[in-house]
Amino acid sequence: MGKHHDDNRRAKTIAAAIGLVAVTITATTFTASQAAPDERLTSAQATAMLREKASTPGTAWAVDPSRNKVIVTADESVTGARWDNLVSTVESMGDRATLQRSPGYFRLFAEGGDAIFAGGSRCSLGFNVVTDDNRPAILTAGHCTAAGRQFSLTAGGRPVATVVESTFPGNGDFALLTYNNRNTNAPSEVDTGNGGKVRIRRAAEARVGQQVQRMGSTTGLRSGRVTGLNATVNYPEGAVTGLIQTTVCAEGGDSGGSMFARNGDAIGLTSGGSGDCRRGGVTFFQPVTRALQAVGARIGN
Repeated sequence: MGKHHDDNRRAKTIAAAIGLVAVTITATTFTASQAAPDERLTSAQATAMLREKASTPGTAWAVDPSRNKVIVTADESVTGARWDNLVSTVESMGDRATLQRSPGYFRLFAEGGDAIFAGGSRCSLGFNVVTDDNRPAILTAGHCTAAGRQFSLTAGGRPVATVVESTFPGNGDFALLTYNNRNTNAPSEVDTGNGGKVRIRRAAEARVGQQVQRMGSTTGLRSGRVTGLNATVNYPEGAVTGLIQTTVCAEGGDSGGSMFARNGDAIGLTSGGSGDCRRGGVTFFQPVTRALQAVGARIGN
């Protein structure tokens, strides 16, 4: 699953997040035929149709509002009747949707950037935040908390944070952990490796076409761009909605790496997927703004 970072580094600054999806798009793209003008679907209607007819593990879809299109992706597990059903569903949407094949399989990775540990599993932190009652806390991926409620910064180490809220699957993939010591120094930074840091100043919405960066423990600092919003990913563990789709690559161990902009905007928490950084891929992220709103927290000063 990739090399581990030096555990001694974990106690410095906690900045990365968990759960990744890296799916390499093949050269073959299937575009639906043109629909009659009076039969054109809105993007909302198209995604509703996909939820009804194509909610099967190995599929995902996201909206590109700049083109008013829905981008549908299927991994290698979608074959036979399931593939035929997906093709016919997308074709029925006219020019509103595009279907693309990707190698690999959508999956979750229980490892990542600056590590946290629980129940023998390694996950990663997203961003240090502050709760509404002014407690220092961690924002990370919800599926990470399946391993336990108490997290440490080293394998088998003393617990330093406790899960207070978690969502996965369903309407997002995020969790809030509060530091057990209210006086913990938890700077609002992302550790980008080799002594580099990015000061996180605020949470911001993703935009299609936006250049972003991701930090993870296996492949380090990687960059890409946002390609879709309001994505639904059908993991074997269940469907997750409201994610951000990007071209950023990732591998096992990068799960949970934080996604951010160079200007210090916190944008996403890695959620899960397939692919690697040799071939590239598609990666899905939990929007930070929605996670903060749901758990009642903010980016610290």
